[in-house]
Amino acid sequence: MKSKEIRAQFLTFFESKKHEIVSSAPMVMKNDPTLMFTNAGMNQFKEYFLGNATPKNARVTDTQKCLRVSGKHNDLEEVGKDTYHHTMFEMLGNWSFGDYFKKEAIAWAWELLTEVYKINPDNLYVTVFEGDDADGTGKDEEAYNFWKAIVPENQILLGNKKDNFWEMGDQGPCGPASEIHIDIRSEEEKAKISGKELVNQDHPQVVEIWNLVFMQYNRKADGSLVELPNKHIDTGMGFERLCMVMQGVQSNYDTDVFTPLIREIETITNSTYGKEEETDIAIRVIADHVRAVAFAIADGQLPSNNGAGYVIRRILRRAIRYGFTFLNTKEPFIYKLVETLSLQMKETFPEIQKQKNLCENVIKEEENSFLRTLDQGLVLLDQIIQNADSKEISGKKAFELYDTYGFPIDLTALILSERGLDLNETEFEKELQKQKDRSRSAAQTKAEDWQILREDDEEEFVGYDRLETSVKITKFRKVESKKDGALFQLVFNLTPFYAEGGGQVGDKGYLESANGNVTYIIDTKKENNQIIHITKNLPENLPGTFRAVVDKKQRNRSASNHSATHLLHQALRSILGTHVEQKGSMVHSGYLRFDFSHFSKVSAEELKQVENFVNARIQEQLPLEENRRLPYNEAIEQGAIALFGEKYGDAVRTIRFGDSMELCGGTHVSNTSEIWHFKITAESAVASGVRRIEAITGDAAKDFFTQQSESFNQVKSLLKNPKDTIKAVTDLQEENTALKKEIEALLKEKAKNVKGDLKNAITEVNGVQFLATEVDLDAGAMKDLSFQIGGEVENLFMILGSKQNGKALLSVYIDKQLAEEKSLNAGQMVRELGKHIQGGGGGQAFFATAGGKNPDGIAKALEEGKKYVG
Repeated sequence: MKSKEIRAQFLTFFESKKHEIVSSAPMVMKNDPTLMFTNAGMNQFKEYFLGNATPKNARVTDTQKCLRVSGKHNDLEEVGKDTYHHTMFEMLGNWSFGDYFKKEAIAWAWELLTEVYKINPDNLYVTVFEGDDADGTGKDEEAYNFWKAIVPENQILLGNKKDNFWEMGDQGPCGPASEIHIDIRSEEEKAKISGKELVNQDHPQVVEIWNLVFMQYNRKADGSLVELPNKHIDTGMGFERLCMVMQGVQSNYDTDVFTPLIREIETITNSTYGKEEETDIAIRVIADHVRAVAFAIADGQLPSNNGAGYVIRRILRRAIRYGFTFLNTKEPFIYKLVETLSLQMKETFPEIQKQKNLCENVIKEEENSFLRTLDQGLVLLDQIIQNADSKEISGKKAFELYDTYGFPIDLTALILSERGLDLNETEFEKELQKQKDRSRSAAQTKAEDWQILREDDEEEFVGYDRLETSVKITKFRKVESKKDGALFQLVFNLTPFYAEGGGQVGDKGYLESANGNVTYIIDTKKENNQIIHITKNLPENLPGTFRAVVDKKQRNRSASNHSATHLLHQALRSILGTHVEQKGSMVHSGYLRFDFSHFSKVSAEELKQVENFVNARIQEQLPLEENRRLPYNEAIEQGAIALFGEKYGDAVRTIRFGDSMELCGGTHVSNTSEIWHFKITAESAVASGVRRIEAITGDAAKDFFTQQSESFNQVKSLLKNPKDTIKAVTDLQEENTALKKEIEALLKEKAKNVKGDLKNAITEVNGVQFLATEVDLDAGAMKDLSFQIGGEVENLFMILGSKQNGKALLSVYIDKQLAEEKSLNAGQMVRELGKHIQGGGGGQAFFATAGGKNPDGIAKALEEGKKYVG
């Protein structure tokens, strides 16, 4: 059975059980501060489990794109080494939000596997939570009895808390779980040992395929459990593993989910899958990782140096490194696999086809960049090896290479092994652990339980229409972190405060109590469908009624910048082409940042056209046309632009200014005239195929022009207030150019004289033409002279020192043939001599340089240099 049919049968089965089929959420999380990526099918439904929202349908089913590479669920280092772990994978799931519970979930799971998919029930084992004395929870007798009615008892196993109790986090909804495992070994192997002995033992042919979570408790901050008022079902079945079972193969990578990618890798790299273990691991790593990276980019997350972007870059670099090391690929090739992937997945996930060009360009650029890093790392590693004083290489040095330059540690270990050297792995692990501890300590937060003040109010956002209103605090909690200290999070029954989202920062403002006490709100965020107001202090007079006031100036500035991003998007599509799509934005009160797809630098003329386009819309005084509840399909038919990587509901909010129409939840000006003026301050590259424009509006634009005017007046004053300022600057530039030419000519003449003096000062020492002396030249002139004299004097060994601008310079030149014959190394020498000038340096065996902060040490360095030929 093809993977497409397997997926379709799952969804159709649960549709027949009155489940609504819903779309996969983006793999990149944007509105949940607790997660970088969707790592389980339930992530998009958290608000329902927490009781912060009511689902339209109490039963849903879907296939969800997931990524597990960090935190509690981290499979990255296993990927490729075995046949069933993945970074990006599909999670098939069915959910009940306070509707059916254990009996139906168990019965339907068994029915689907044994009657629809026709899996032999003798090969299936189920696990039930055995209970935990520490939690005070007993064995899940209810689930055990339901299973016992349809499964032989010898196929039912008890599982511990680690395997059979699911928790959303340290706090929140949780509950016991039943896993379904399958034994796909040969009959001969089954006769040797029962499959029940291999369940949860990491056996590659006895694997979990489905997890049924019975969400019935809420975990409090003190670790205690309380019963949830509404009980839920959350299931997840690994699609790739199910395909392995249904297609009768022993590896996920032998299914048609992966074989097209593997064949393409074989063709591109001229390698063969299935012959050598190292090659197979490399091919599996690349096939898996290109899926994760391409889907992340398609969902809006570009590789970068921090956060979620760093995780994506790390995954891609792991794939590049495996290709570099084991498939001998020294040129970019992974980007070529996106075509195959998009053809495979376009029906289920059309975004991968839509964003194919962007994915290819970004991955190719990342490959080029990291291959350069690998080349640089090889040079640095060679220097570490040359400077080593034993066969064991410092783990601290290897960590520096890994941490600073991104050079993979296993590649370091491999190269050292090939050269007969050892890596001090204990020292490396110690440095790595220090780094992890620093990161963990900085990020660690401790949240107390929510203190409920009101149960009957449902939160409502009223900030589109008013900036202040009377509110009641429905609940609050204290959150502590090393980074921010102790803060309080408040939830109101209604709020005028806009929560950070859609690129726009959250509102600031204050709460005023009836007696006039003020509590400042320093930020507003959204978490699991709740608007969270963050304060440094807890308001007095709780519970009570407060006046909530948004900082009007900051809100208006943010609204101005947000509306300007819409006009900017329209301008770019009009001037550069309709291929332009938004790839990210940041709307502050002080400036705006807009990332978009475009494959070349935006010229100065094009930027001017963009500015003029936006300012023309501002001058037209276009009114805001807002529709707060429009059916999604109707909005798209009307021409509204939707952003890839965003999850939209059935009803959406549209923002229109003239011909600009977008789906947007942010705050906006009521008329474009309020933007006042739009000024681009920067244009740059973010990644291959993605550009960034930064701009200002309103008050910031006024301040900008004021500063420009003041700077211009200062320049005029320095130039003695000429009538024609531009001509005066041009004249000054021409005079400066002429003076530079004179100086260059004088320096060349000086260098000629110095060259003659240096040649005359060379003496023969033990058959070597040697000179160690101080000169009055910069680093470039020292190098030029060294090579000029070296070309005229055989067997030259020359050390030069110079004092320039309070700093010290050293250079060491050794004739190449001389360096080889006498095993001399200029790079090593200059590092030793550099200690005398309190500096360091390096270079090649025949020429190297050093710089330092102690010019007085030059004489000592030159004296020490004589010892190399003495």
